[in-house]
Amino acid sequence: MIHRMLRYPAGWEWHVLQQARMQAARKEPLPSRKNAQKNAASREEQTAFKAITKKSQEPHQQQLEELKQLFPACANWVDECAGRRTNSISVGELADSEKLVYGTLMFQVSDDQADVQPFHFWLAGQRLITIHDDMRLPLRLQSIEHKPKFEECGTAPEAFFIMISIILETFHNGLDGFEKRLGELETTMRKENRTGLIDTIFERRYDLLHWSHLFIPVREVHSAAQEAFMEELTETDSFKRITHKLERIDALLKHYALEIDTLISMDDAISNFRGNDIMKTLTIFTVLFLPATIIGGIWGVNFDNLPFKDDKWSFAAMIGVICLITLFMYIWLWKKGWTGDLLNGRSPKEIVADEASTRAGRTRSTKSKKGRSDLPKPAASEHSGMKSRSTRNRS
Repeated sequence: MIHRMLRYPAGWEWHVLQQARMQAARKEPLPSRKNAQKNAASREEQTAFKAITKKSQEPHQQQLEELKQLFPACANWVDECAGRRTNSISVGELADSEKLVYGTLMFQVSDDQADVQPFHFWLAGQRLITIHDDMRLPLRLQSIEHKPKFEECGTAPEAFFIMISIILETFHNGLDGFEKRLGELETTMRKENRTGLIDTIFERRYDLLHWSHLFIPVREVHSAAQEAFMEELTETDSFKRITHKLERIDALLKHYALEIDTLISMDDAISNFRGNDIMKTLTIFTVLFLPATIIGGIWGVNFDNLPFKDDKWSFAAMIGVICLITLFMYIWLWKKGWTGDLLNGRSPKEIVADEASTRAGRTRSTKSKKGRSDLPKPAASEHSGMKSRSTRNRS
């Protein structure tokens, strides 16, 4: 384990611990009778490999023991962090009543959703200890552009939330890519709503669940630090900035969730409308061809004594009767308004244009009615004066 201590002008310390990568144990093949001698040799190799692994683990265990002796207050936390790859945030208290926050925070290092690494932390007022399995995060945190921010911090919790803000940069990049893919999905759904588009919608839903799963522990760390350090932390600039950033991310996640729910509802509604239109169309065609089906079934039976069987115009008359009955039924359905736009073949743009024109006509008619009602009506005194004048002229 690599131990590096960084001390800053305000007096707080940051201990960076890098765990050494352990070599994976080799998988030996199953024993067989033919390879008895080879198995004996492999056992010797396996024993030697275990001895080498044990020797390589001894310095690691020794460093852990030295770390526990150096920081006895966090000995239990060091043991708990060994091999843990799940989120865990806890609030504790030292012997001198000093509050602390410790645990593990899982975060995504790169654009790959499977590249999730643990960030073990132990946070007190003037001391921050972090354990890393991957060197990318400590190198990112200790870059030159972030060094002045840590030097301006007065306490370790204030610097810790600057680290959380740096970690969330990958989160912002991931959300930007998710927003781009969501916009492409909305455009595709508006232009061409394919049948398999619901699979893509659920794929975006799973992406959003992934980012929500990573965001919830960050909010928990934020609340735990607020509970532990109170006004000493909440009045700092770094905590206020991270609070606004978390609120912004939370608003984005809620907005994206609402958009995906809207897309799912729209796809469901469109599927229902399409199903209803298909059923209506099939029903109308079934009704229109019902006379032909009945007459064809009657004339197709194997009876000898059928009326008009030997007449040469019987087939033409039958076809004419079928056409007349079909035309009559179509006119009857059309007057009832049951055909709608199913048999007219109008495009959606024409339907929207017709609706817009009807709305414009309605607004014009209402405006004209309002204009007529606003005209001044003649008063009753004027009518009486006109009547009196006409009687005087007659006299």
